Amino acid sequence: MSTTAPLVRDSRTMLRRNLLHARRYPSMTLQVALIPVFLLLLFVYVFGSALGAGIGHGGDRTAYLAYVVPGILLMTAGTGTVPTAVAVCTDMAEGVVARFRTMAISRPSILVGHVVGSVIQTVINLVLVTAVALAIGFRPDASPVEWLAAGGLLGLFVFALTWLSVGLGLVSRTPEGASNAPLPFSFLLPFVSSTFVPVDSMPSWIRWFAEYQPFTTVIETLRGLLTGTGIGHNGWMAVAWSVGIAALGFVWSLRLFDRDAR
Repeated sequence: MSTTAPLVRDSRTMLRRNLLHARRYPSMTLQVALIPVFLLLLFVYVFGSALGAGIGHGGDRTAYLAYVVPGILLMTAGTGTVPTAVAVCTDMAEGVVARFRTMAISRPSILVGHVVGSVIQTVINLVLVTAVALAIGFRPDASPVEWLAAGGLLGLFVFALTWLSVGLGLVSRTPEGASNAPLPFSFLLPFVSSTFVPVDSMPSWIRWFAEYQPFTTVIETLRGLLTGTGIGHNGWMAVAWSVGIAALGFVWSLRLFDRDAR
């Protein structure tokens, strides 16, 4: 029998467990889904005219909506890391993982189930945010190939952040601490990026960081794919950041998991 067969079989079981758990306790999942929608509506209908005028859109909310949607999609990916970190930490703190280790199951499947389940939930949230954006007037001019490229990049970035959040859940001592650990990815980095305003409008001491940090590079690539703005160096940097974060999160999570097993 292939050595990958038990991993695939047990990962399916763990995925089913995590999805059932999310369905039975939907409060955090619902909160994570609604926060980006709230921010989208807030920045478009409350700040849209002022910010649109400030970045050269003449106070046009529709134009600012096209500008802000890619950043809100990235914030959706960032907020999706919170329930993952909490779920992993909860399993560790309550001894669930210790019980799983006494069973004849593939140990990596425990983490794989968390990752795949979180990616599925985040993708659903991304579809919800996109649907709301389209309903309030977002009209991208992307071709089918550009839509596929945008979806692929978003999926890769979500996958990367999810593995990193698994590591944060493993290193956190309590579920409460785990809920705060992904704060840089859910709020800090998205706000210090080109989500709401161009990085050129920022003070010089923070502009360099904002321009080259992972959220800005992915946002500008999505913005270029969906709305036809320039991508420049951001395309390859977005892929490099995503692959690098995924590799770091994967290796870090497995090492933490193996350390705790000793």
